[in-house]
Amino acid sequence: MSDWKDRLNVVYSTNPDFKYEKEGEEEQDTLPKEKQALRISLDKRNRKGKAVTLITGFIGTTEDMEALGKLLKVKCGVGGSAKDGEIIIQGDFRNKILELLQKEGYAKARII
Repeated sequence: MSDWKDRLNVVYSTNPDFKYEKEGEEEQDTLPKEKQALRISLDKRNRKGKAVTLITGFIGTTEDMEALGKLLKVKCGVGGSAKDGEIIIQGDFRNKILELLQKEGYAKARII
């Protein structure tokens, strides 16, 4: 799909290094671990009765969030995903994930 509709207000630029900026695509830098306020909860909604541990509140790049999700999945020995600002771990691992996050340096992580 072409992005010509996103550039309708741009008339002309003589700068050879000019890059079109799309609204809403700015990704934040990852906050330090000790400043991340992660919330750990159990979620059963829209999952056919299966329980998943949901980690929300991560502020940073998707690569860093996916790396944290991978670490948690490996340590818990289960599957899951990291997308849309949430890390989903299959099963009820709230206490184990809280311990793992605190060992990693996420001091503000808490169970809700």
